[in-house]
Amino acid sequence: MSTPTLHRKGSLLAAPGQQLSLLEQVQTAAFTSKLKETAAYPLRPNALEVLQLNLGYQCNQTCAHCHVDAGPDRKEVMSKETMEKIVEVLSHHPIATLDLTGGAPEMNPNFRWFVETVRPLVDELIVRSNLTIFSANARFHDMPAFFAEQRVRVISSLPCYTEANTDRQRGNGVFQRSIEALRQLNRVGYAQSETGLELDLVFNPQGTSLPGPQAALEADYKRILKDEHDLSFDRLFCITNLPISRFLDSLVKADRLEEYMQKLVDAFNPSTIAGLMCRNTLSVGWNGRLYDCDFNQMLDLEIKRDSGRHIDDLDLTQLADREIVVHQHCFGCTAGEGSSCQGTLV
Repeated sequence: MSTPTLHRKGSLLAAPGQQLSLLEQVQTAAFTSKLKETAAYPLRPNALEVLQLNLGYQCNQTCAHCHVDAGPDRKEVMSKETMEKIVEVLSHHPIATLDLTGGAPEMNPNFRWFVETVRPLVDELIVRSNLTIFSANARFHDMPAFFAEQRVRVISSLPCYTEANTDRQRGNGVFQRSIEALRQLNRVGYAQSETGLELDLVFNPQGTSLPGPQAALEADYKRILKDEHDLSFDRLFCITNLPISRFLDSLVKADRLEEYMQKLVDAFNPSTIAGLMCRNTLSVGWNGRLYDCDFNQMLDLEIKRDSGRHIDDLDLTQLADREIVVHQHCFGCTAGEGSSCQGTLV
């Protein structure tokens, strides 16, 4: 297969429509046909448990695998007006978990106000941190203490327990800065049994590999980080690299898109369908638009409703009856042991 190189506008990848077109050109099975084979089409949501918010695409890093194409030059940031609407939603609807992501969510200028305001409204508040943000600027130096004070669950990316592999994926010096950030989190009580403060790590495989067994890899991470750096964490989540944004760009440039998509199709596991994150999670973009998951958000695949596609018009009764929007990238979540923002599924 011959596919065109993704063209950038400045530092940004091509429009989501072009990415979808590239995925459609690959001669593999259709994801909808796999759902039909397992009697799971159309895919429908279960009860809403998690509201995941993208607070903006700004980030202090530019990681090779980033499906958001986040970076220092991105301007998209959730406004305080949209945040206030989300506070209103949480005040009137019992949603158990609020999951804050980015970019680096901490870079949103209203981040601390928002965390303090929503924390009493949810059972669990997650912040997905890249760890290096703590040392990026003086305004972030006390972030670990702030997280502990607000009893935030921290989920952090550490794609490998070796310096070389981590820096290859995320940039020179990232591993050592991440190790120091983990030390700071441990010092304020994270991953200590007596505090209840949870610290989880995220593993992304290198290149076109799929994640190995999560439990075995977690054991390796815990042993090596403890022995070599005296660090502790609670859980490791394995997340498959989805063919979106920068990772899609790298696949196209290496002429490996068809190979990778076929690998995902061949690894399709129907046992993952019951636990797909799109079934209990609603994703809210930086501009308040609603999506079935964070990956759909990056491809601009809005929820399948004629109305109520924005947080201002949220109608949970209508949303409960919707059909979940799927596309070829969904094979990434159903490959092998499955993949979600909370790790493997089976």
